[in-house]
Amino acid sequence: MRDASDIRPAPAMTYAFPPGGLPDQRQDPEGRAIFTTAYAVIPADTMRDIVTSFLPGWVHARAWILARPLSGFAETFAQYAVELAPGGGSNAPEPDHDAQAVIFVTHGQARLTLGRDTYDLRPGSYAYIPASAVWTIFNIGDEPCGFHWIRKRYRKVRGISPPEARITHDDDVTPVPMPDTGGVWATQRFVDPLDLRHDFHVNIVTFRPGGRIPFAETHVMEHGLYVLQGEADYLLNDTWVHVGPGDFMWLRAFCPQACIAKGSEPFRYLLYKDVNRHPELSL
Repeated sequence: MRDASDIRPAPAMTYAFPPGGLPDQRQDPEGRAIFTTAYAVIPADTMRDIVTSFLPGWVHARAWILARPLSGFAETFAQYAVELAPGGGSNAPEPDHDAQAVIFVTHGQARLTLGRDTYDLRPGSYAYIPASAVWTIFNIGDEPCGFHWIRKRYRKVRGISPPEARITHDDDVTPVPMPDTGGVWATQRFVDPLDLRHDFHVNIVTFRPGGRIPFAETHVMEHGLYVLQGEADYLLNDTWVHVGPGDFMWLRAFCPQACIAKGSEPFRYLLYKDVNRHPELSL
């Protein structure tokens, strides 16, 4: 069996991000995007300049909003891919006092302030930002900076204190192999899964070529999956979809899912899921 050191990605890891731009007039407009009552697939080649949003309180910034709560669909989170021009950013990025966040940097250099603390972020940096935190973020480099931003309102529990901020990096989080997989399927967990202060996780899941989820997972957690690297055939409900770098999948609760990694490089994705709370008993 491979140990965790065999699973760690190469140091020169790159992270996919929306391509922007606009296809030329010769491209066939029939694409791979799918939206159903159980899941959505937003391919990288649909994430173009004309579908970006500009956000209040931000300068020299644009965002691809890939997920937002929708009644009757996934309801717990919003997920963005944010691009900052040099000097771009915000002194007041979060409009919702109850919203917590995870930021994962894909390229460029960003400076994050949290209260009185300052952190310089690089590709692969991960930041958990608690609800009600005072924070800012700016591009401090000479090139564009991109990051994934996942937002969720914090669900308080009596007797459990909210979690504190956490700043770490992809390189510093050891992949944990899934049991009985020979090391071909592993997860980097940026926070302790047994820490009940957290009501959502953002992890990186890695499959070696040929690795798979060997059953159709069906569970209460909602998912946002952004493919950072590699390719796979992914089962969504009752349909197999081929996905690659920069593609996004959005799954509502109980949507069956599985995957088989393809190609010659690891298949890696950034995974959101809501955890550690009782289901609400009313809508």
